Amino acid sequence: MKDLAWRRAAPALGAYAAVRLLGLTVLAVWCAAAGSSPHTLLSARWDSLWYARIAAGGYGYEVVLPHGAVHSDLAFFPLLPWLERVVAAPTGLSYGSAGLVVSVVAGLAAAWGIFAVADLVCAPRHGAAFGRRAGILAVALWAALPVGIVQSMAYSEALFTALAAWALYGALRGRWLTAGLLAAGAGLTRPVGAAVVAAVWVAAVLALRRGERSWRMAAGAVLAPLGAAAYVLWVGRRTGGGPLGYLDVQGGWGNGFDGGWAFARFIGARLASSTFAAGIGLIAGVALVLWLYGLCVRQRQPVPLLVYCGIVVALALCASGYFGSKPRLLLPAFPLVLPPAVGLARWRTGRATAVVGAVALASAVYGAFWLNGSGPP
Repeated sequence: MKDLAWRRAAPALGAYAAVRLLGLTVLAVWCAAAGSSPHTLLSARWDSLWYARIAAGGYGYEVVLPHGAVHSDLAFFPLLPWLERVVAAPTGLSYGSAGLVVSVVAGLAAAWGIFAVADLVCAPRHGAAFGRRAGILAVALWAALPVGIVQSMAYSEALFTALAAWALYGALRGRWLTAGLLAAGAGLTRPVGAAVVAAVWVAAVLALRRGERSWRMAAGAVLAPLGAAAYVLWVGRRTGGGPLGYLDVQGGWGNGFDGGWAFARFIGARLASSTFAAGIGLIAGVALVLWLYGLCVRQRQPVPLLVYCGIVVALALCASGYFGSKPRLLLPAFPLVLPPAVGLARWRTGRATAVVGAVALASAVYGAFWLNGSGPP
């Protein structure tokens, strides 16, 4: 059965690798022309530096800005730095390079998980062949998102998405211990791990209503929040802030949840200035995300998927800080690519391939431009 599952997913993994290799190739060419280093851009700038510093010396580093705000490394969850240590120890790689290795492996695992979820959701309704085709296209579209280059960076998005996708798959299949353990891992990776926990709990409640009773289901529900809870409580004890100490750490970075008010004002400021076009682009982007989520609902995706995706989208769009980060914060919301994947799966192979190829090329060019410019804060 494992061999059959691998063979079924192999085209999706190949599509993912092809899209990401295209992105890295375009980045290398761009960097050669610009005189920059693709390795540095991928592994030793922005958040990658924070993760590598944690891997090297543990927590305890902070930066005090001129206006008094404190940027503490406690804002970064520990699983990626732990894995960087695991990879760096036997290989001698730098922690940043080890982070790239983790992202490559995690990206492939995420691609497989997204395929597994898409296949599971689509096959019963449209047939096994259609489910496989939709799954392959979903993976290719996820790899070709405008900020897909982040999947190839020493960032935690690929790792988190891998854990989330397989936790959701486990919950949908009733593999409760697997779902709970992976949800706990997701909770050690990013704050949005709460979305995975919520999805596992919702899946358990729905199973309970169907009459399922098992110790595995109860254990999975208990395990799911332990990763996030352990880290948040540890940060609270370390800072003296108690259970809300982690929120204080995030507040030092200017991050919070205000229902989208700060983001709305940011867009409004763009509309009232010479960057009017950027404001229109932001509105179009938000509208597109909400429209895709509406399609997910109309597609009747399983409730745990809708809960997970809805929370990821809400946390990304309604956070109050680092507006340039919102596109990459949406990367884990992979159920959003299922509706267009199902639509493309109905097309002829050549036409669907041409569309995905064009999107992948545009993503590769944008990723190279982005990393050589403002980059992902």
